[in-house]
Amino acid sequence: MTQQSQNFGFHFENSYRTLPETFYAQVPLNHVSDPSIIIFNRTLANELQLHADKLSKYGAAMLAGDEMPQDAAQIAQAYAGHQFGHFNMLGDGRALLVGEHVMTDGKRVDIQLKGTGRTPFSRGGDGRAALGPMLREFIISEAMFSLGIPTTRSLAVVSTGEPIYREKVLEGAVLTRIASSHIRVGTFQYAANFCDKEELKALADYTMKRHFPEILHAEQPYIAMLEKVIEQQAALIAKWQSVGFIHGVMNTDNMTISGETIDYGPCAFMDTFKPKTVFSSIDTQGRYAYGNQPAIAGWNLSRFAESLLPIIDEDVDQAIALAQATLEQFPSLYETYYFSEMRNKLGLLTTEEMDEECILQLLQIMEQFEVDYTNTFRALADNVRSKTPFFESEAFKVWEKKWLLRIEQQETSLEEVMHVMQSVNPVVIPRNHLVEEAINAFVEGDSTPYLTLLHLLTNPYQIDEEHEHFTQPPNDDIPPFVSYCGT
Repeated sequence: MTQQSQNFGFHFENSYRTLPETFYAQVPLNHVSDPSIIIFNRTLANELQLHADKLSKYGAAMLAGDEMPQDAAQIAQAYAGHQFGHFNMLGDGRALLVGEHVMTDGKRVDIQLKGTGRTPFSRGGDGRAALGPMLREFIISEAMFSLGIPTTRSLAVVSTGEPIYREKVLEGAVLTRIASSHIRVGTFQYAANFCDKEELKALADYTMKRHFPEILHAEQPYIAMLEKVIEQQAALIAKWQSVGFIHGVMNTDNMTISGETIDYGPCAFMDTFKPKTVFSSIDTQGRYAYGNQPAIAGWNLSRFAESLLPIIDEDVDQAIALAQATLEQFPSLYETYYFSEMRNKLGLLTTEEMDEECILQLLQIMEQFEVDYTNTFRALADNVRSKTPFFESEAFKVWEKKWLLRIEQQETSLEEVMHVMQSVNPVVIPRNHLVEEAINAFVEGDSTPYLTLLHLLTNPYQIDEEHEHFTQPPNDDIPPFVSYCGT
């Protein structure tokens, strides 16, 4: 172990290891031949109070999982989950939880390495990851953060210097992921299906202490925790929908209790507004289509509630009744958050009875004319009307009159309205074709397109003339984008 690995500024406390050992497995290090940091998030390192200069210069071995500080946890977490509706035993098959880094204000985050090699949960896989998918998670997660959407974040991507073998030989890499925690709905499903009641209770109590300490002494603490998770997920999915983000694989093991977006495998951003849009190669039935995401979130939350039943109440019927009554809050909570996001996108700064109809009418016209989702809202925000069939249609003109009249009734200036709209309607998003082009160039040795796109995505609400082509949807001659679970 090098001296440098002791001095990167990490302060590890490994509270997760206070849980029963059934929730994790100690993992031996899988050494790599030639670790090298190829992209480093200095801004995030500073936010985490790490020694950015030293970590970026000497930290490759640690960030590749080749060596660990003495106080590291070095574990893989156990969990289960419904994958496309089918229940499976899962777990960290290629991820290593280094530990929980605690900052001076007491904030605690997981430091996890993704792609470090086999664990007891690998199920036959090699536990490694390829460079392209790790670059993809890095850029999408940082774009999501810049859009104000709760998300895991990416600290670094390290090349391992070793090949990995898929359909072809690829360059190996490890991503350093930062999360409030990696406790998932699937973690609770694992506890409910493979552990005893006391172990389930230990997980729930630990989760409350870590994420919701304010409810520890509630009259019904596990119902209170269910309410918290429901509210956070309602707010999260509303933000996804408002920017046209499609997760692509909303399995229960990919829903965090903390309310952060996790796992950027087959995700993508919608160009043309179509609620049935699917990008994932494995979602052949459209289960996780854009328009289905709120309902799937509700379904996942029901699985979370089922897992909590044994500790909600000794009386099974009473436990079910309490859980069901709590779950019924989700649809209205989601609608409240969603329409709040959409009001801001349209500059509706007060709440009026007809707002929802106004929003839905616009979306209906957008779907009819198959317009670009992001660019349409930004055009409204910039008060720009191009000569397109959509903007010149009678349907839009009728809608626009009603919308402008609604804005006039707010007694706010048009300047103030436009300012709000421009602050929430991005100019640039991680468009699928641009992300793929940038990643492919990086893998081939040219990092400039990737770093340029990353820079633009960290300030998504404005762009200069030089980079306006980053706002354009793909040309018609580009094949439809298909994403894969490479991460």
